Amino acid sequence: MIRRLPLIATIIVLLAVATMIGLGIWQLQRRGEKEAAIAILRANPDKPSVAFPRLPSVDPELMFRRSSVHCLRVTGWRREAGRATDGSMGFRAIAECSTGAEGPGALINIGVAPRADTTPQWTGGQVEGWISEEPDHRSLISRTFGKAPPLRPMLIARTPAPGLKAATPPHIEDIPNNHLAYAVQWFLFAAVALVIYIIAVRKRLSPPPPPAG
Repeated sequence: MIRRLPLIATIIVLLAVATMIGLGIWQLQRRGEKEAAIAILRANPDKPSVAFPRLPSVDPELMFRRSSVHCLRVTGWRREAGRATDGSMGFRAIAECSTGAEGPGALINIGVAPRADTTPQWTGGQVEGWISEEPDHRSLISRTFGKAPPLRPMLIARTPAPGLKAATPPHIEDIPNNHLAYAVQWFLFAAVALVIYIIAVRKRLSPPPPPAG
């Protein structure tokens, strides 16, 4: 029976299963790293203010720390669904700011608007708040295989722009730790692939039914 196994198909399936198991183990390792980072983030809001980081990625030692940015002028707006401090839902107004003649500039969540088409009447200035990261729209595949670009730092303003509500400050709950779930998924994918392969091989190797009559 072993000699009749499809060699190429068997090798492909075993390689795929090994890859999925490896990804599951890697996610378990990432879970431990994320738990350590969350422990750091939990204490950061009570620490002294720091300079706003200009380049990604944001060091866990800086996340949720108090900081400030001077926006020379607003060069564009992003709008993302979000929640205000009073619990109401709306759209976060994220200003793309120029901070000098050169450099990457800064992202500032200047408040929450009731509608997505609201353009804040804010052109810049000194802003105090908390360090966070821009909304994450990277795909799971790009993040899993390390091809996703790092998220840019973003300041969540303590005081909103006129006509907007204050955005909720960053919380530990905003940092997902789904690595255990991802690990379980990869292990399940590996198990399902093996089961499907075994069923297919058994069907192929089973003797043909005896002729009728």
